Amino acid sequence: MTWDFIPPLLAYAFVATGTPGPNNVMLMASGANFGVRRTIPHIAGVNIGVTVMLALIGLGLARLFEAFPVIRLVLTVVSIAYLLYLAFRIATAAPPSPDAKAKGKPLTFLQAALFQWVNPKAWAMSLTVVTVYAPGESTPAVIATALIFGAVNLPCITAWTVLGREAGRLLRNPRRLRVFNIVMAVLLVASLYPTLR
Repeated sequence: MTWDFIPPLLAYAFVATGTPGPNNVMLMASGANFGVRRTIPHIAGVNIGVTVMLALIGLGLARLFEAFPVIRLVLTVVSIAYLLYLAFRIATAAPPSPDAKAKGKPLTFLQAALFQWVNPKAWAMSLTVVTVYAPGESTPAVIATALIFGAVNLPCITAWTVLGREAGRLLRNPRRLRVFNIVMAVLLVASLYPTLR
């Protein structure tokens, strides 16, 4: 096993996980509405979920989708429905108040980890990594690739949460926060465009 794939993998992982997509839009909205501390389980769920997904796809799960294309169709439909539901949740999030903060809940670790399986961008990233950076590689290489990707992913998604928190400080006015949440919901729906092409 050679390790010359690492520099291009690092570059791809940085671009793929640092650019807008469902995870980053949701983390930014969560940072704005709940702060970084309450969003940590969501961050951890995204990071572990993507890493595990990438490893499983690299270890052979991708062949299942080649053999049974209907599975991909079902996942696409479920992805779209779930993203629309999440966009609705973001758009209708309660404005900040002591009661709203107590009642509002960011995604849990498990919800965020499971979300990766219906996240079109996570699928696209994982399939790209497996086919471009670890094609036909051994199990240790696939695991190393997934761990490297996860290591780059963590600071990128955390940065989006911090950005959301800072935006939230500027959005203490309930009306402005409502507009922000609606914009985030629209961006989340817009992230479906590559799936619908």
